[in-house]
Amino acid sequence: MEELLTNGNLWIPAIIVIFVFIAMAIKIVKEYERLVVFRLGRLIKIKGPGFILVIPIVDKVVRIPLRIVTLDVPSQEVITKDNVTTNVNAVVYYRVVDPNRAVVNVEEYAMATAQLSQTTLRSVAGQAELDELLSEREKLNTKIQGILDEATDPWGIKVTTVEIKDVVIPESLQKAISRQATAERERRAVIVHAEGERQAADKIREAAKILNSEKGAFYVRLLRALPEIASQQGSLIAFPLPVELKYLFPSSFEDDDKGKDTNKKGKKE
Repeated sequence: MEELLTNGNLWIPAIIVIFVFIAMAIKIVKEYERLVVFRLGRLIKIKGPGFILVIPIVDKVVRIPLRIVTLDVPSQEVITKDNVTTNVNAVVYYRVVDPNRAVVNVEEYAMATAQLSQTTLRSVAGQAELDELLSEREKLNTKIQGILDEATDPWGIKVTTVEIKDVVIPESLQKAISRQATAERERRAVIVHAEGERQAADKIREAAKILNSEKGAFYVRLLRALPEIASQQGSLIAFPLPVELKYLFPSSFEDDDKGKDTNKKGKKE
């Protein structure tokens, strides 16, 4: 009886060790993950996704996610090319494309990418002027992405997108920029107004040529303008004799012209 109890006590730890060994050997890898397996310190291969078996104690595994990582680059104090102190922050999107290189070629690839993003943001923003930071962010985003992608390629990392989120400038400079923008809008308004006046003058000149070239056109235009004048209270209208009557009654106007000429001659004598 004592022998059975002794044998039973020996089997229980053995069964527990077997179960622990099996649990350590089984790895479940998700679709967006890969396992980098080292056997006795030597890189074997990438495994996954799905059900994976490894040798406990002998094999060491590193789990690497393949999904896109959103890296928020903290605000960096930058002195621009035109000597303006500003704070710039950005967001970087990257993912691991080669788990082997991400583990073997760099220690803590996520931290290394974050540090490189900060230094690159300061460098690129420092080489640009303030106007470029405010109005040409797309060009700066592309430049930063190219630098980061080239630098992280040996690490097996692909930088997909870089976006500058915010550019904070001093309050005094904000007021100066606001005044400049106001002056620019006023300048454009004056130019537009002057251009409108010039176009209106051209149209009036063309209309005057047409009225002068056609008999009776000026009188018709005058008749059309009378209702607008009469609609105003207290308006006194002095209606001139149409010049076109001269062509309807030429003899009367010729007599008047002769009489005027005779009077002028008499006065001279």
